Amino acid sequence: MRKKTLLWISSFAILVCLNLFITLKYIDKVNRVNASVRILDEIDNAGSSLSEVDASGSAEITRLAIRTSNLKQFFRAHNSPLYDHAEFIVKTSDKYKFDYRLLPAIAMQESTLCRNIPNNSHNCWGWGIYGNTVTSFSSYDEAIDTVAKGLREQYIDKGLTTTSDIMAKYTPSSNGSWARSVSGFMKSLE
Repeated sequence: MRKKTLLWISSFAILVCLNLFITLKYIDKVNRVNASVRILDEIDNAGSSLSEVDASGSAEITRLAIRTSNLKQFFRAHNSPLYDHAEFIVKTSDKYKFDYRLLPAIAMQESTLCRNIPNNSHNCWGWGIYGNTVTSFSSYDEAIDTVAKGLREQYIDKGLTTTSDIMAKYTPSSNGSWARSVSGFMKSLE
């Protein structure tokens, strides 16, 4: 009788665990579908606002909208506070004339897209952070513009254009993993 009771309890526990697992998988799938729907809605909204633009400017605005949407999807997938700054990142990258994927890729490498930064620093790029020194910014927009300008003037304008070249100055103690990671994050944004 005792073995039978133990068997029933074990069977019940297994069914409860299986049910919980299936329920959690279902909730995860629903959340992913809902996130995809929100992103598609954003793309549709961007597309409808583009129809009001004259033909001469529509190609550039469409390109901006596509890249912004791409970043928003990346930021949402990683629960990043940079989500609301995606368009500013694209415009700032264009202003300083470099690939818009570089800033998010460095932020991903340095801080998991701002999820691990010094308190109230808005510094997702590890910019000017070494030893006990921490460079802080008043906002993400200030940080984005400062880092972008610094990348242009202190790296790209000096011929440091590949992730390996940038790594040699940005984080010289890296064994190459920094450049590989940044390149990988850039590829995931293609």
